[in-house]
Amino acid sequence: MSDLIIARQGTLGRITLNRPKALNALTYDMVVTMHAALKDFAADNTVAAVLVDGAGERGLCAGGDIRSIYDAQIKGSDLPARFWRDEYIMNAYIAGFSKPYIAIMDGIVMGGGIGVSAHGSHRIVTERTRAAMPEVGIGFSPDVGGTYLLSQAPGELGTFSGLTATPMNAADAIAARFADDHVNSSEIPVLIETLAQCQSPYEIGTAIAARRSAPAEGLFSANYSWINACFAHDSVEEIMGALAGQAEADAQKAYAAMSRHCPKSLKVALRALREARRLAVLEPCLQMEYRVSLACIAAPDMVEGIRAVVVDKDQKPRWSPSTLGDVTLEMVASYFIERPGDHIEFANA
Repeated sequence: MSDLIIARQGTLGRITLNRPKALNALTYDMVVTMHAALKDFAADNTVAAVLVDGAGERGLCAGGDIRSIYDAQIKGSDLPARFWRDEYIMNAYIAGFSKPYIAIMDGIVMGGGIGVSAHGSHRIVTERTRAAMPEVGIGFSPDVGGTYLLSQAPGELGTFSGLTATPMNAADAIAARFADDHVNSSEIPVLIETLAQCQSPYEIGTAIAARRSAPAEGLFSANYSWINACFAHDSVEEIMGALAGQAEADAQKAYAAMSRHCPKSLKVALRALREARRLAVLEPCLQMEYRVSLACIAAPDMVEGIRAVVVDKDQKPRWSPSTLGDVTLEMVASYFIERPGDHIEFANA
């Protein structure tokens, strides 16, 4: 079967990510096919809205197919650059989509899964949602417009999420402005049937509101104060120092998580998040992320991180440098330099 199912259901144009055994991880072909399908649906006057979901019970999408990125880099292929370029162009297209774009963010939604959902106009989470930007755990940095989304979250919730990679439940995703509405997973099939009969954005909003329910409490509501205090610092060392002084168990979990992550990625990600806050517009953030992504895959840490997580699965990456203190400002700055060939043209995407 196809890795991407393109279909019509009433007035809905439907796109279903269909690699359930791989948690619907995005391949390059899926990105190209999905973007083309979105253009077709945008041009079809009989399509009132687009709905994106994932096959299987585990989640919408666990991210990009990082094993293919790893294999391509080892072979010297240009796939990583092509993949990210076309993926980021699609992310921008989703953000500016001309019709309601409904994302069912059920189950695991990470990395590239955030890119195909959180830029939409109607983002629905369930009691099973676990949304995250986990890139710093593999020697990478938040991408797919993640720096923009994280930087626009209230207070320092985005900085916390980007540096700790802590999954957000439904309440947290709504609080961080990654999602809009909570609907129980058991209600999703009926909701989709109703949406397939809708003719206008107003009807779509009404249909979702009718199924809306209150999510279970998340991490953010109870920990907002110390998250803001600790993650307001502009260096990773200061953030971790502040966390070390907190007595809350969740603060200690955040400290432990950051201690496991790639030191250079933490510093690159923090600079990217602060830069995204200054830029405050999606496309420039995506352009910055493209430069950073190309620098990440060219450096040893990302290949090593993917090896440890998905290739050998020993969960013991050997970071270089191995400590925060050995990551210099010059090392971090080198990830943000614009080089020939690393510019994305978003116009007419």
